[in-house]
Amino acid sequence: MIIRNEIESDIEAISAVTKAAFANHPHSNQTEQFIIIALRADNALTVSLVAEIEGKVIGHVAFSPVSISDGTHNWYGLGPVSVLPEHQKQGIGKALINKRLSLLKKSGAKGCVLVGEPKYYERFGFRNSSGLILEGVPQEYFLALPFDNDKAQGAVVFHHAFSAKE
Repeated sequence: MIIRNEIESDIEAISAVTKAAFANHPHSNQTEQFIIIALRADNALTVSLVAEIEGKVIGHVAFSPVSISDGTHNWYGLGPVSVLPEHQKQGIGKALINKRLSLLKKSGAKGCVLVGEPKYYERFGFRNSSGLILEGVPQEYFLALPFDNDKAQGAVVFHHAFSAKE
């Protein structure tokens, strides 16, 4: 498996992987592929990594900047994370996330937030943070990973692309 930055010829494959990965997800509105397209169109897709096997894109992870009401800068949102169903539970998503989190830390980012299943994301160090909230999301599913002693507090806002419907 190779993990690399997306290239233009990956765009259709990324959409297909994302659509397939979330097709039967119980908490999905099946708009994740549109979120990635909208982030890319607004030049807000800070990182877009793909996993490929034998030249075929089988996984994808996106990171984009978030804003925090206390004025803290340099935090990012993780997601969507997508792996083709037939390749799930093989460590591909984990490898994509770990690679990017490591690169974010090295680049001087202050932290990362996401909406997701706590049991899965706690293995990466994500935890509930009473100081950070995301309106409309139950606190137990909004997780944060500060990279230093940054004490960001307030309401987090993801890029408006996260409301993309098509």
